[in-house]
Amino acid sequence: MKQLMQGNTAAARGLYEAGCCVASSYPGTPSTEITEEIAKFDEVYSEWAPNEKVAMETAFGASLAGKRSFCGMKHVGLNVAADPLFTVSYTGVNAGMVICVADDAGMHSSQNEQDSRHYARASKIPMLEPSDSQEALDFFKLAYDISEKFDTPVIVKMCTRVAHSQSLVEIHERVEAPKKPYEKNIAKYVMMPGNAIKRHPIVEERTRRLKDFAEHTEINKIESGQDNSIGIITSSTSYQYVKEALGDLYPVLKFGMIWPLPDEKIKNFAKSVKRLIIVEELDDFIENYCKALGLEVEGKNLFSLEGELNQNIIREKISGEKISTSKLNEQIPPRPPVMCAGCPHRGLFYTLSKNKCTVLGDIGCYTLGAVAPLSAMEMTLCMGASVSALHGFNKAKGGERVVGVIGDSTFMHSGMTGLANIAYNQSNSIVIILDNSITGMTGHQQNPTTGFNIKGDPAGKINLENLCRAMGFNRVRVVDPYNLEECDKALKEELEANEPSVIISRRPCALLKYVKHNPSLKVNTEKCVGCKSCMKIGCPALSIKNKKAHVDNTLCVGCGVCEQLCKFGAFESEGK
Repeated sequence: MKQLMQGNTAAARGLYEAGCCVASSYPGTPSTEITEEIAKFDEVYSEWAPNEKVAMETAFGASLAGKRSFCGMKHVGLNVAADPLFTVSYTGVNAGMVICVADDAGMHSSQNEQDSRHYARASKIPMLEPSDSQEALDFFKLAYDISEKFDTPVIVKMCTRVAHSQSLVEIHERVEAPKKPYEKNIAKYVMMPGNAIKRHPIVEERTRRLKDFAEHTEINKIESGQDNSIGIITSSTSYQYVKEALGDLYPVLKFGMIWPLPDEKIKNFAKSVKRLIIVEELDDFIENYCKALGLEVEGKNLFSLEGELNQNIIREKISGEKISTSKLNEQIPPRPPVMCAGCPHRGLFYTLSKNKCTVLGDIGCYTLGAVAPLSAMEMTLCMGASVSALHGFNKAKGGERVVGVIGDSTFMHSGMTGLANIAYNQSNSIVIILDNSITGMTGHQQNPTTGFNIKGDPAGKINLENLCRAMGFNRVRVVDPYNLEECDKALKEELEANEPSVIISRRPCALLKYVKHNPSLKVNTEKCVGCKSCMKIGCPALSIKNKKAHVDNTLCVGCGVCEQLCKFGAFESEGK
């Protein structure tokens, strides 16, 4: 049976059909939906882990126990999981273990454009790279076969366009993989130096066998063309762009297995064409490999190292033809990202801005606190960096009004160790945990502070106040970010304190289904003087019309933050 499926949904279907039994991931766009979709299958135990390192180690433990396992993450998440990644390459697996990493060329929702293919090469782990939904399903199934045949984890690399595009897939029934017995093997699984040094030659021999596999596997294929004056080597979504832009005009060597690469197949393909062009997004990974084989190739002299490719770029650079496109007669005004109406973070960021604090931020929807008019965040690096960098900043400079902000999910991911460092090494730092009771930016996934698991069932719930006190903080307080006076009082008091402290700004995300909102507000135009004080919070429900404040009642959730800024009492409830 065939169905139209998003790439991530097809990937989850492939995991299910292959008999995956345990899936542990941390949400990160564009990988999130794989784990959300596989959680719909009761045959697979699924969970959100606190971070990617934990997820990978959980998947390894399940593999060790004899069950096929999976962990998924976005490209920056693989940085977090790199520690176990490089060593599980040495230990190998018991049952099949598949790792998905989803790259984000174009940085649609990421802080960098790293190319995860380098991880496969560096860790000496095979990597598959699907180019559409059908291949996503098929490659995830194939990955388990490779994993168990070669005693290795297998990485499947998705990208934004493959993960979030849709195409037809043919689905099949689940095939239960027999549980592999666990056998005690200290030499294989205990990676102390004496054992690890003996595993390295095994890894290198495995790579040689995988290279031979790459030469003969059907997923590395040559497609003939009408004109052999040019040959194109490509993979992933770049392959789709090539076919859409050029059709069957030129022969194509398409890689489904991007590491290790097949030397002889590449050389033979190069001999069959006069000019060899590599089409790949981001780094010159394939190009440099071909050059190391002694081949004369073109690639990044034509295509950029930055951003995404598309059909128009490829056609213009290879054939010299520009595709005519139609343009709108009117220019569409820019729509910068903004925190939602009623976002609980807004009041807290307004308070920080009002008190002229230097704010070191973190990864989440609250990163939008850096955007005008609040402009209340001055640094965002990676998950958890706000807490650690705050400590370093204060040790180096002794800033009087420097604070760190971090979300509840990000705090559980990477903030706890930084907070332990503040408690242990005693910098006079203020950490503000923005607890909106969900993992907001990636689409409302549960986390260890919410009390629910991936299926929405009751689960263990970590109490942030007790955790912070247990770490050694004497000053821990909770504020409601809708109450500006309370936030201002708490911040001023902690700025005056002579010891580290934690402020927990707690209010559920305004978009959560269970959150009950107040009636929307309206403006009494007779009382409004047009001072625009309410506009300082940057709420999308507020605007100025005819020199008076105006509330869009389709957006307003009645949070009352704007009302607290108005000295003239111009805001009234629609319910009155």
